[in-house]
Amino acid sequence: MAGTRMLHSDAFAWYMEKDPVLRSTIVAVNRLESAPDWESLHHRIDRLTRLVPSLRMRVQAPPLRIGPPRWSVDENFDLAYHLRRSGLGAGAGWDDVLEFARTAAMADFDRSRPLWEFTLLEGLAGGEAAFVTKLHHSLTDGIGGMQLAALVVDLAPDAHPDESLPPAPIGHSSSVLGLTARSIADDLVEFAGATARIARAVPGETVSAVRHPLTAAKTVFATTASVGRFVTPVSNQLSSELGERRTGRHLAVLDVPVDRLLAASRAAGGHLNDAFLAALTDGMHRYHERRGVPLDEVRVTMPVSLRSGTDPLGGNRITLTRIRMPAAIAEPADRIKHISRLVSQWRHEPALGHAQEIAFGLNLLPRAYLGGMFKRVELLASDVPGIPQPVWLAGARVIGYYAFGPTIGSGMNATLMSYAGTCNIGVNVDTGAVDDPEALIDCLREAFEDVLALAAPSAAAPAPT
Repeated sequence: MAGTRMLHSDAFAWYMEKDPVLRSTIVAVNRLESAPDWESLHHRIDRLTRLVPSLRMRVQAPPLRIGPPRWSVDENFDLAYHLRRSGLGAGAGWDDVLEFARTAAMADFDRSRPLWEFTLLEGLAGGEAAFVTKLHHSLTDGIGGMQLAALVVDLAPDAHPDESLPPAPIGHSSSVLGLTARSIADDLVEFAGATARIARAVPGETVSAVRHPLTAAKTVFATTASVGRFVTPVSNQLSSELGERRTGRHLAVLDVPVDRLLAASRAAGGHLNDAFLAALTDGMHRYHERRGVPLDEVRVTMPVSLRSGTDPLGGNRITLTRIRMPAAIAEPADRIKHISRLVSQWRHEPALGHAQEIAFGLNLLPRAYLGGMFKRVELLASDVPGIPQPVWLAGARVIGYYAFGPTIGSGMNATLMSYAGTCNIGVNVDTGAVDDPEALIDCLREAFEDVLALAAPSAAAPAPT
């Protein structure tokens, strides 16, 4: 086969990386109680690449961006390049794992190959190990990443999953001429399909507009305004403290009990994600207070999942919202309530139904425009439903699962991945924007303690790992 056409949302993650600050690399770390069986792990990752063909495909972009890039089977696919095994040296610990992950997050991919690298790190203190996964965001979003993980892990240490190897995808790369021709043909098919859908809808829409002209006009206006809220560049940063965005990174983790954070959110009439956001915005506010700088509001980029039960594995089924959230509301319960109302409003934005069309339009714009959309955002926050029970990776028990999402121009990304009763929170800080990342992490820890206190006086505090 000659490859498959990217979704416009996947292409968005690919094209915006012309600016390295907007790089969309996802790094995740599985903390393991012991070293997994290498042969079994190797076999399972090989099988994963056959079940999810995009893991054996590289990207081919048509000239002049005449259409989305295509996934083309890499005829030179080498599993040994993508799946690696390494030791960190005697006495290595969790800090060394985070340093490895930090370096991986800052390094670009070899774009002539499939866009992922997995590394098993062995020889850690106490017999522990770590499995570091690095994927380009055009391959998957957070929920899609959990779907991929579910194909590799087991629910018991002695499980015997299906180990059969499906056939590897077969195909070939296209010449520039062939890629151009296929892109133009795909554009025509897409245009024809859109035209047909419009034609089928026009009679009903016309009748509705004639009967209810005011309602029709309001709907068009509301949708247009909603799209504008998604894509309009930001002229000024809300924080006067955060600096210019660069490519340096600092990684840290926090562990928060799921039941405590959920109880805290319910005590304030919100959801777990609202309590998560309330702690993050307060943490940012505390950091500014330490620096002697006021901060009343925080602009937050928040992914909203559009994934349905019929969508295939992987890929991006999200759109990015930008919400101004309160940072200076002292009482955590009041802050949670306020944030809950804001998030609820955004989840009903008319533009959510036009994610692919918005991505298509953004893909045609200069990179400087995207910089204006994202580089003046203080915080990117993502809440990914994880695995509720303990799992094993090739015989090794997973004791933590941390995701470090890309900053995409924000000062900090905080990604919550729930696993076996714990919110494993990965924090990815832009060291150009934040002068003292360690102080920011301390402020986040204090903020989570404050939110958790809503659940009960004995609420467990988030702890560094």
